[in-house]
Amino acid sequence: MERDDPPVRRLADWSADRLAELADEHGTPLYVLDLDRVRRNYRRMAAAFPDAEVHYAAKANTVRPALRALAEEGAGVECASPGELRRALDAGVPGERVQYTAVNPPDADLDRAVDLAAENPGVTITAGAPDTVERLAERGYDGRLCVRVNPGVGAGHHEKVATGADAKFGVPYDDVPELVASARADFDVVGLHAHAGSGISGEDLSAHRELVARMGDLAREVGGLEFVDVGGGFGVPYRPDEQPLDLDSVAAATREALGAVEATLTVEPGRYLVADAGVLLTAVNTVKEAPTATVVGVGAGMTTLARPAIYDAHHAIRNLSAAGADRPDRAVTVAGPVCESADTFGDHDLAAPERGDLLAIGNAGAYGYEMASQYNSRPRPASVVLDGDSARVARRRETMADVTRMETNR
Repeated sequence: MERDDPPVRRLADWSADRLAELADEHGTPLYVLDLDRVRRNYRRMAAAFPDAEVHYAAKANTVRPALRALAEEGAGVECASPGELRRALDAGVPGERVQYTAVNPPDADLDRAVDLAAENPGVTITAGAPDTVERLAERGYDGRLCVRVNPGVGAGHHEKVATGADAKFGVPYDDVPELVASARADFDVVGLHAHAGSGISGEDLSAHRELVARMGDLAREVGGLEFVDVGGGFGVPYRPDEQPLDLDSVAAATREALGAVEATLTVEPGRYLVADAGVLLTAVNTVKEAPTATVVGVGAGMTTLARPAIYDAHHAIRNLSAAGADRPDRAVTVAGPVCESADTFGDHDLAAPERGDLLAIGNAGAYGYEMASQYNSRPRPASVVLDGDSARVARRRETMADVTRMETNR
């Protein structure tokens, strides 16, 4: 593993000059993803779990160069929709390393997944309800099946992403043995799956260990499995004072909690692999003094990066234009252009912002572009990927023609 591979890449570690060059060339708002960092994060995860399968949770970031880079490293891909399933296969991920996890899937989703599995026989379909198993059988599917378990244990950085104890997700724990036994008559039942939640760290790790232990008990009870998938959710530090996961300790605790099983352990990191590999660049357009705050208006907003509006999530912000300049820090509120009070990136101490300054928003590689929208009829931003010294556009900037393209009566 590379010696210059710290467990977390802070916003201060990015080259201000390089990011400014990208902003000048491609405009803002602009997502930037460093593929070298994605690769290093994967290698660190794979080294911590040497006897496990590492499947990237594609919903964190589906940009094709990242999927391709991870596939070349040997990663599998966990897909939350048939669209992600198609994108993983198109990126060159072998079918035997692709898993589709269906959550209350519409008929069209199951139709597409079954078709893709027929074209790629190694694909595994994960079902989280007896109804889904029945609907797969009705479609003639008899391939690789994994059962998603609701272990009654949830954790995560926000109540909206703690899935493990939410009735929406998975088959109730005590009902799994009977379902597995009946499904074996029609399918190749290859695994069990559970996921505690997203952004797990600190005290939440004890809940994750409990989930893993319950999955180990269940795997030993049903037997005859290829793998036990304990999900992902490995957290990353979003605030400067937060420490990164001790991944080796987490891995050791996971193996201990699982216990002896005649199946391969599978983990599904998403955020951990891509979050600190990405930044969002945006320009200051307004500096407004108000009685209660100094508001710094920027071009990016909740349509560009939704996490602060949805989860009250914190993302570090750096004034790249002030690098090397003698500007005092100021307490400011960074806000976007959308007519919503939720359209803010929070309060930050920044080197005194001025109109035209370039800001970088950190840890934007996970759930950034993926959750972007066209609300307010705003075109989505461009994405650039870095690969060594080269940079290329991975997603072009949308235009108003893109926003209105689906309208049938113009």
